[in-house]
Amino acid sequence: MRVPLCTEQELLGFMRENAYKPMTYQELEKHFGIEDAAEFKDFLKLLTELEQEGKIMRTRTERYGVPERMNLLRGRLQAHPKGFAFLLPDEPDHPDLYIHANDLKGAMNGDIVLGRVTSKSEGGSRLEGEVVRIVKRAVTQIVGVFENHESYGFVIPDDKRINKDLFIRSENFHGAVTGQKVVANIIHYPEGRSAAEGEIIEILGHKDDPGVDILSIIRKHGLPEGFPEEVMAEAEAIPDSITEEEIVRQGRRDLRGKTIVTIDGEDAKDLDDAVNVERLPNGNLLLGVHIADVGYYVREKSKLDEEAYNRGCSVYLVDRVIPMLPHRLSNGICSLNPQVDRLTLSCEMEFEPQTMRRVRYDIFTSVIKTKERMTYTNVRKILVDEDPELMERYAPLVETFRTMRELAMALRQRRMRRGAIDFDFQESKVIVDSEGKPVDIVKRERSIAEQIIEEFMLAANETVAEHFHWLKVPFVYRVHEEPSSEKLLTFIQFAANFGYAVKGKGNSVHPQALQTLLEEIRGTKEETVLSTMMLRSMKQAKYDAQSLGHFGLAAEFYTHFTSPIRRYPDLVIHRIIREVLENGGMLPEERMEALGARMPDIAQQSSERERIAVDAERDTEKLKKAEFMLDKIGEEFDGIISGVTGFGMFVELENTVEGLIRLSDMSDDYYHFHELHMALIGERTSKVYRIGDEVRIRVARVNMDEYAIDFELVDMKPRRANKVKFLDARGGGFGAGGGRGKRKRRGEVVAFGRSEREGAGRGEAGPAEGARRGGKSRKRAGKAGRGEERGAARGLAPAPGGRRGGEAAAGAGGGKGRGRRGDGREQAEPPAVFGGGDIIGEGRTRPIKATLAREGGPANKDSADYIPDPVPRGQGVTLDMWGLPVSAAGRRSRYDDDEAERGGRRNEKVGRRPAGDGKKRAGNGQAAAASGSKKRTGGKQSPAATASPAGAEAAKPSKRKKTKK
Repeated sequence: MRVPLCTEQELLGFMRENAYKPMTYQELEKHFGIEDAAEFKDFLKLLTELEQEGKIMRTRTERYGVPERMNLLRGRLQAHPKGFAFLLPDEPDHPDLYIHANDLKGAMNGDIVLGRVTSKSEGGSRLEGEVVRIVKRAVTQIVGVFENHESYGFVIPDDKRINKDLFIRSENFHGAVTGQKVVANIIHYPEGRSAAEGEIIEILGHKDDPGVDILSIIRKHGLPEGFPEEVMAEAEAIPDSITEEEIVRQGRRDLRGKTIVTIDGEDAKDLDDAVNVERLPNGNLLLGVHIADVGYYVREKSKLDEEAYNRGCSVYLVDRVIPMLPHRLSNGICSLNPQVDRLTLSCEMEFEPQTMRRVRYDIFTSVIKTKERMTYTNVRKILVDEDPELMERYAPLVETFRTMRELAMALRQRRMRRGAIDFDFQESKVIVDSEGKPVDIVKRERSIAEQIIEEFMLAANETVAEHFHWLKVPFVYRVHEEPSSEKLLTFIQFAANFGYAVKGKGNSVHPQALQTLLEEIRGTKEETVLSTMMLRSMKQAKYDAQSLGHFGLAAEFYTHFTSPIRRYPDLVIHRIIREVLENGGMLPEERMEALGARMPDIAQQSSERERIAVDAERDTEKLKKAEFMLDKIGEEFDGIISGVTGFGMFVELENTVEGLIRLSDMSDDYYHFHELHMALIGERTSKVYRIGDEVRIRVARVNMDEYAIDFELVDMKPRRANKVKFLDARGGGFGAGGGRGKRKRRGEVVAFGRSEREGAGRGEAGPAEGARRGGKSRKRAGKAGRGEERGAARGLAPAPGGRRGGEAAAGAGGGKGRGRRGDGREQAEPPAVFGGGDIIGEGRTRPIKATLAREGGPANKDSADYIPDPVPRGQGVTLDMWGLPVSAAGRRSRYDDDEAERGGRRNEKVGRRPAGDGKKRAGNGQAAAASGSKKRTGGKQSPAATASPAGAEAAKPSKRKKTKK
């Protein structure tokens, strides 16, 4: 085969050099010394392909360069259901680019695009931009529910990241009716505000039919169901047994006499790994890991190999497995079934028992015959329960299993000593019946048997990765890069809130420091919250052609060698290993170049297919868990808060089902989300909800369209139980319901419920209602209701009207918690007043900005990790955000003095009498209302002064009940 003078890597490498300036194709041809006509044709073809893929750009002057040198970014688009998206650049160290919905230019989730940066944050870590060009479309089909509108129809996508429905013309219905799940091809992609257009190509069935839900997820993620005929033909041609001649011809090492076993789950059928352990005469322990030699049967560039590359990995859904290879291979000749000969690749490692130092290893082709097909359950019963029946049945193997446990625990201790991070999150499995209906959810147990296999596989993966790294042959590694310093710093600050210090050097932290923290918090209340936040601060593991190390395992070299039946990268490196062994430990130079060119593409494809498989597995699990909870609406359970967000908190039950408690359903208080502490904090009660807290919940709703479960807290009391006086800025109390739905006034936000907003619109609530009942004119009352916001700016008090009006105002201010609307019905709870931040309601929130110092002294308003104490209320004990009582002296120093000082500054700006002169202060406009009302009313008393004495007295704020502005 003729090797081209200029490869893709050479061309891109040349264009990325600092000295490169955009060149024409003639200049590039001259630089690479291309003279032959055929080579020139191949070179032009390469330029065209790279341009179409967006890897290079052609300017208006017909010159070529790479996008990153032209202020452009190439990457994959990750859309959000709310419309915006992020461009994930191909450059590994480049920050993501935020793209507003208006700047997507018709791009959809998963598309490969070229983007331009339009703005940067001060540090350059946050970028905003726009899509310049769509390089490659990722979405060609949409799965969703069809809606027929006679002359046209729509497909509502199951994938919420596609936030526009697909338009279907009547001639493209092809028999689909409303309510059916369908698959539609996209004919025209969206442009501007217009939606995409498509045609129905497959009808899966009605959305409520059994099995259609899982089938929809399979289609949504583009997972293949069956194998093409040519692939099946190749699989059928492979023999189902091994001959002695074949073993001798290949020079394989014969291990059929060794005590080798497989240990897998009860329902596993593709047994691709087997192990054995021996105690050598010198006292050392020999570990043998033997993996099915799938690469021997799946030849490179065969139809089987192409199909495996496209699939990337096997996908394990709730009720089925979508295999990477046909069952004839995965469950047949490549499965290490007991008492039959099987071809394998083996890695033997010798360890010193005291230090667990690996003193010798060997990687070779072999043939084995496993003694037993063991299960995790039986091995656990032998080692932990010492089940007499099983110990008698497997008597020749009992001592072997004990040696395995000894070696595995020693390997684990060595791994922990070097700093590997061991997350122990609970996993579950949904049990479904023959019709696919979930009947139970069981936890997956991580017993000693699972740990044995886990440690043995990790040891083999590290050994193989290190060996081939130093051979410098093209390879695929499993890498886990260090977390970004920004995310790591956020986590360290978060852990410090709980009193834990994470030691680091510069901007980096060794994984051992994180593992030490996990050991410190084990068994504590904050274990869940800190473990979860630590995991979120880390990057996602992926495949790469370069050995970049594995941060989570604290391993310098790591690969995936142990599952070639279900992972394509394992299959690829198996072929490379056997080829290297057959060539005496090296590869020809031409072969090295060919493999080197393919490895980055294989690594990227494998990483992408792995993410798709994980998303599909999660979708089916969420679907079946939601379906499992359908008949449990109204039932109560104990749970643990697993996540806190600005719109509510997630609670996980004992059976691992997770649901959302919406902020709008937390009716006993107004809650603020504090991002650094990952907590919801009650504005009035100072109640704190954090990850790891135990709560009692009731199942409220189950949304099967979005696989979402809503919970509600048990014994959640309504907000009207509030005993706080709500004070108007003008000094007089106001009936709950007066004013607009939401007002902001010099750092103060007043929140109103739906009933108050309705009353305000008609001018019939609050003071207006009091005026009507006191005999004042309805017209005047309406003006008072509509003009309250205007009056607030001028410091005018609303007209409470007659005696009844005064009582209404006093009732609102005095904590009765009820007013009356103009239509005679009782209205909702009174509004809440708080200083700083934004009102929380209907699922939105903003972190509170600190306005007061916690222990006196100047406040750091720029501090994002600071929460002010709650305003002291009445005679009760005031608690801080951690539930500790605040002393009276602390309250005075923190609120009275600081309030007066800030109030004085604020009033000086607007030409008012300072409130910091030791006199009682009731609000922003109270002084103005008292001193300036005569000027505005022609020397007459303000309406507030004409209210009944009882009402006026009740409306006055006491010294101890000051409202924080």
